[in-house]
Amino acid sequence: MRAKPAARKRPVELLLSPVDNTHLANLCGVLDENLRQIETALDVVIARRGERFTIHGEGEPAARCAEALQHFYRLAKQPLSVDEIQLGLIELLNRPVRGLTAAGGPSPALVTKKTELHGRTPRQVEYLKHIQEHDITFGIGPAGTGKTYLAVACAVDAFERELVSRIVLTRPAVEAGERLGFLPGDLAQKVDPYLRPLYDALYDLMGFDRVMKMLEKQAIEIAPLAYMRGRTLNHAFIILDEAQNTTPEQMKMFLTRIGIGAKAVITGDATQVDLPKGHKSGLIEARRILQEVRGIAFTEFGAEDVVRHPLVARIVAAYEAHGKAQEAPR
Repeated sequence: MRAKPAARKRPVELLLSPVDNTHLANLCGVLDENLRQIETALDVVIARRGERFTIHGEGEPAARCAEALQHFYRLAKQPLSVDEIQLGLIELLNRPVRGLTAAGGPSPALVTKKTELHGRTPRQVEYLKHIQEHDITFGIGPAGTGKTYLAVACAVDAFERELVSRIVLTRPAVEAGERLGFLPGDLAQKVDPYLRPLYDALYDLMGFDRVMKMLEKQAIEIAPLAYMRGRTLNHAFIILDEAQNTTPEQMKMFLTRIGIGAKAVITGDATQVDLPKGHKSGLIEARRILQEVRGIAFTEFGAEDVVRHPLVARIVAAYEAHGKAQEAPR
């Protein structure tokens, strides 16, 4: 008996109205670039004839695609950039995420140079609220989920509101198995490339000139984690980035630096540990030990929280699936 061929999914038909050629052109983008971004993000194929769109794909992605096209069509009074399409897709795709909905409340407002800055996914909104409501917050998850950038934004916000008197940003000088010795220059010059992402976030949120003045006045300090030993940081907003590359001893040392009126955020990706083989990650141990400690909050990000090119979320998800497959008993 011959098996019946699998039934083909019926395409979703969409008619955008009222018809406006300018809106259509702005929606599609130059050479239909915006439509290609939507296709990539949702794994669908879009065919268009005038204001009529035919969407080929699985049921839920095709329905999400129709929702996205209608959403962007309403916004298309002006040309839509690729950035606007990608960020808009992230927000549309993450309603709801893992039980979080818009009912959880709006994203906290932050005082930074970027007035439109807000949490793009429910998990990011939760993270911002955790930072504002707790003295110690852990943000754990894959690259591109905004852990570091949003933490720096909260630090800038706290400084601008005069809730803290300085910002301290630190990270361990360990990256992808490389050693500092191969870099030219003195110690400060050797560690500078490892701290560059923190500088970049500050420049984006405060402006280059203001950051340089604050660095001169030591209102902002950016230093390797080794420089934190023996200090007590009062009335400061402290961020430990790339915390998966701390040892348990370094993590304990950092957490005990926090003084009166201080707030700390620890960020890292537990799947990207670059410590020498056989060394435990301080981040992973801290998550296990401190999970139930009152006053400490944990936000666990996933692939759906990635705020980068739409392919990044799918890359992260593919690696997660591969890792689980490798761990499964054979």
